[in-house]
Amino acid sequence: MTTVEENRRQVHRIFEQVAADYDNPSTRFFPFCADLLVNHVKPRPGTRVLDVATGTGAVAVPLAQAVGPTGRVHAIDLSERMLDRAEANIRKMALDNVDLHQMDAQCLDFRAGYFHTVVCSYGLFFLPDMQAALRDWVRVLQAGGRLAFTSFETTAFQPMLDNFIECLPEFGVSLPEGTFSSHRIASSGHCRELLEEAGLVEVQVENVQLGYHLRDENDWWEVVTSTAMRALLDQVPADRLDAFRAQHLAFVAEQKSADGLWLDVQTRFASGVKPA
Repeated sequence: MTTVEENRRQVHRIFEQVAADYDNPSTRFFPFCADLLVNHVKPRPGTRVLDVATGTGAVAVPLAQAVGPTGRVHAIDLSERMLDRAEANIRKMALDNVDLHQMDAQCLDFRAGYFHTVVCSYGLFFLPDMQAALRDWVRVLQAGGRLAFTSFETTAFQPMLDNFIECLPEFGVSLPEGTFSSHRIASSGHCRELLEEAGLVEVQVENVQLGYHLRDENDWWEVVTSTAMRALLDQVPADRLDAFRAQHLAFVAEQKSADGLWLDVQTRFASGVKPA
């Protein structure tokens, strides 16, 4: 099996696993980001929009509301269970202008120039070849259309994330080579490079703090268990999981203030336009 195929299977497996818990009050930065992303691209009523790595539909729902009944949102994801949750969320909002597709984000089954807008929220950094993915997204975008993605700043989830990663080797987990997935997009400058190399112009990159206070370390544990961090947590031997949790959460508890536990969710919003 190639490295690309291995990555695809790993991403599929982890999101199948966390789908049931993904819509979690502790991870409410997902809908916060979705609303801002839709406001950033401002899709016009009656247009066609592609939502890449839709997850449970956090972005697809406000997109569908924005383009209205004469518009159409196509939302794709690798995970069947995520798409099942997205379908339930879309149905709950009484929307009938969203089509869901199980599809690889690096190999889109759409014709060139089909979409007026393409968006991806917190998904690009999971793809093994981000530049190839962006080129394919640009391929399906109309000239003059806007492509936008979001990614985490390196401060996001700190200092809890660093401690989580540092504790893992003590409990028998061999960390994968390279950086943590969300750190693969290293800076605002890197966002700009990715978009310009994909052929986009009028590139914009903006950092927005979407953070909030969690109640305590137990809410942080819900963030760990209901997001992609779960993939690393599941490598901790079952007989050592309680000890790992106790050690890590003792550190997290020390980060609390009178307001609770601050969850930094500094997010980059990056976008560009496909030239004529």
